[in-house]
Amino acid sequence: MSLDRTRGGLLVAFAVFGVIVYEFRTVLDFVGVELPLIPYMAGVFALAGVLLWIVTLTGGWRTDPERDEPA
Repeated sequence: MSLDRTRGGLLVAFAVFGVIVYEFRTVLDFVGVELPLIPYMAGVFALAGVLLWIVTLTGGWRTDPERDEPA
């Protein structure tokens, strides 16, 4: 199975992931579990870096659209 990874799609996915993780921190704060912001965000950025590294190892992202071959 092949995934077509574009740079824009990955950046949007990372942004959505970051917002979800940050909102998870907000929910934990609401129920009484306080997490310090700086180490928490450092962990989020480290996880995003690992995900980018995995994407690079698996072939990177596609920057040019594939052209159709003439018939």
